[in-house]
Amino acid sequence: MKHAPFLKLLSGATLALALVSSPAIARDRHGDHGSKDAKQALYPNATRKEPKLDLTSDKEQKKLNEGLEAVNSGDKDKAMQLLQAIAQDNDSSKYAKSLALQGIANLKYNDGDLKGAIATLKQSLDIGVMPNDTYFQLEYELAQFYLADQQYQQSIDTIEKWRAEGKRETAESYALEGNAYYRLEKYPETITAMKKAMSMTDKPQASWNQILMAAYSESGQADQAAQLAQQQLAANPNDTTALSNAVAVMMQAQKYPEAIQLMEKARASGGLKDEKEYVNLAKLYLITGQNSDDPKPNAKKAEAVLDDGMAKGVVSSSYDNLKLAGDAAYIAGDESKAIASYKKAMPMAKDGEAAIRAGQLLLGQQKYSEAKTLIKQGIDKGVQHKGTAYMLLAEAERGLKNKPGAVAAMKQAAQDPDTAAKAKAWLKQAGAGK
Repeated sequence: MKHAPFLKLLSGATLALALVSSPAIARDRHGDHGSKDAKQALYPNATRKEPKLDLTSDKEQKKLNEGLEAVNSGDKDKAMQLLQAIAQDNDSSKYAKSLALQGIANLKYNDGDLKGAIATLKQSLDIGVMPNDTYFQLEYELAQFYLADQQYQQSIDTIEKWRAEGKRETAESYALEGNAYYRLEKYPETITAMKKAMSMTDKPQASWNQILMAAYSESGQADQAAQLAQQQLAANPNDTTALSNAVAVMMQAQKYPEAIQLMEKARASGGLKDEKEYVNLAKLYLITGQNSDDPKPNAKKAEAVLDDGMAKGVVSSSYDNLKLAGDAAYIAGDESKAIASYKKAMPMAKDGEAAIRAGQLLLGQQKYSEAKTLIKQGIDKGVQHKGTAYMLLAEAERGLKNKPGAVAAMKQAAQDPDTAAKAKAWLKQAGAGK
């Protein structure tokens, strides 16, 4: 017979998703006004017609380069002074204005003014005089800006336009697209984009795996997520993030034995280092035990994990942890240890659940007076199943030969729909039905 569950099923751990980092300044790779060879190296098949450059002043070019270098070096005041002067000067070339606006857009981005950065960068692109290398680099940057500003569909539209007109594909562009699709909760599209990105490089970023795993999980493909997580962990056995991700998706897939195996391997090698990991491992043992005919062996393992974590000072003696330790000891059949844990938890409790459980165990030991005291404390503090608590109180009163007290407790239990039938039947048999 399966043990009555104390714990709700663990919810899947959330996977951390990395946001796009601040885009770097898109550099003009044309050298002296742009060489054809340099252009062909980046966008040889672009559908956009190469415009004619109008930058002819060495003085203007020097001022522009100084402004962009100031942006890259973090000298905001100098950069803004130089670039605004170029952007606002009616005599400036269109090319210089375009790159000055791009530099200003990056300054706004770094200041957190995302909408201002987007508007300024669009203004830079709309001038339309930049060579293809520079133009498409800035268009890609615009897609990054949209993603950072949570304008996900605009980010997707921009990167698809960049790819279609620039006739260029990169792993990073598909990863950016997949990131945006994930934020829109379009998981099949996310999976397609991220798989494409990962197929184009032998060094995918860790965040790409995280997004792909999350998309698999959200779309109901838990097995695929688990397989990817295990592959990632196998490739990076000492990576705590890879371990956390693998355990999270195993839990979501309800592959509890596999998750336990991963965590125990990490514990044996000193890889479990925070409280959450120890607590989750203990809960996994309890959940696995509850789904078996004999929960005691797994409950004992849960006890051992918590004892280990507390002994190492990793697991704190908080209410939740002490109550969990009490639950584990109770299921394992170690009643004295369970009672001790519940009693330690009680002073920190916001409700009476720990007191009720301790009282229930004391009833089994025929310690009726102490059980009564704890059960009453639990009821006064508030419990989820009030009828059950009053029936336990009635049992304690009966053990103390206090029939009036038992009747009073049973009458309270009779008011709870969950225990009304049993309580009324007892009252009737005891001749106290009214």
